[in-house]
Amino acid sequence: MAAPIRSGTSKKLCPCDVCKKTFSSNAKLRVHLRTHTGEKPYECTLCGKMCSQAEDLRRHIRIHTGETHFECTVCNKKFLRESGLVHHVRTHTGERRYECTICGKKFSGSSGLVFHLRTHTGVKPFQCTVCNKLFRQKAHLNSHTKFHTGAKPFKCMVCDKQFSHGSSLKSHVRTHTGERPYKCTACEKNFTQACHLLVHVRTHTGFKPFKCTVCAKSFTQGGELRCHLRIHTGEKPYECTVCNKKFGQGSELKSHFRVHTGEKSLRCTICNKLFSALHSLKVHLRIHTGEKPFECAVCNAKFSVSSHLKSHLRIHTGHLGTHTGESPFKCTVCKKKFSRSCTHLKTHTEERPYVCTVCNNKFSQRGNLLTHLQDHLRED
Repeated sequence: MAAPIRSGTSKKLCPCDVCKKTFSSNAKLRVHLRTHTGEKPYECTLCGKMCSQAEDLRRHIRIHTGETHFECTVCNKKFLRESGLVHHVRTHTGERRYECTICGKKFSGSSGLVFHLRTHTGVKPFQCTVCNKLFRQKAHLNSHTKFHTGAKPFKCMVCDKQFSHGSSLKSHVRTHTGERPYKCTACEKNFTQACHLLVHVRTHTGFKPFKCTVCAKSFTQGGELRCHLRIHTGEKPYECTVCNKKFGQGSELKSHFRVHTGEKSLRCTICNKLFSALHSLKVHLRIHTGEKPFECAVCNAKFSVSSHLKSHLRIHTGHLGTHTGESPFKCTVCKKKFSRSCTHLKTHTEERPYVCTVCNNKFSQRGNLLTHLQDHLRED
């Protein structure tokens, strides 16, 4: 550590040997030096987080205790730090004093501008020491690191569920309290999180800021764009641990997994029939609604399922009113050919899986059962 020097006013100055910044006391210089050495001697006894200064640790502990000192006079939201309140107040005043010189976008805080500039430069200065993934913000790196450590220091006092981040716990608590503090000014719908409101507002404005560089399709959310890009790349990162089938989206894997477990958690609200996949339920509901969204471009016949339209199209050529005679499905017993896959085989096996719930009569084909049910309706 360099020896203290005196300024022209006889005020003692302690210079930093690394960056030449000066301080009024050795104590302040010692604290500053930790920004260069990375030393963090103050540890949170609740979650193990290390801090370089005692004041930083005191502020951090408020995350666990919920203690807040600074309150917004407009909406009564509370903050751990005065700087957080100052930044928040600008959301009410609309003040955005920091402007990007590249694209003209404005920000309420200097940190927002600094982070934004990295989207232009591509700079990602924060690297994960486990998997080497790079991040634009230290907060994003800290958040990512918890996936490796599995640390979940934030616990809900109501249901004991644990979270990696204080913000996640805060949002979760609202599921118990029912609080929805973020209101849409267009339709007055309320939300538990500001980010959910932001996405919702785009349904009114039509704003889709996330654009695919391959096909130019636009999306309201970054997550939607990431999922869409897998159509172009063929990437399927979600793999079934039972049969190794891969999927582009986590929701597709979740739906597929029910095939193995036999779980049918989706219920038709009209007839109570259960389904394992949301798509199957949506198709089933068309029986009740009569919706037939798939229309033949040749004869305008409509179908409730796309596969039925595909089978129907085989009766057409490129000319109205003529037939191709295409019958790609051949019965292995009698060699008869059909334009759609063989329900005909059941006439040979005597299999009759379709049972009338009124008289227990059995049928080999669903269409025959439906015709039969009409007879009961006429009897009534």
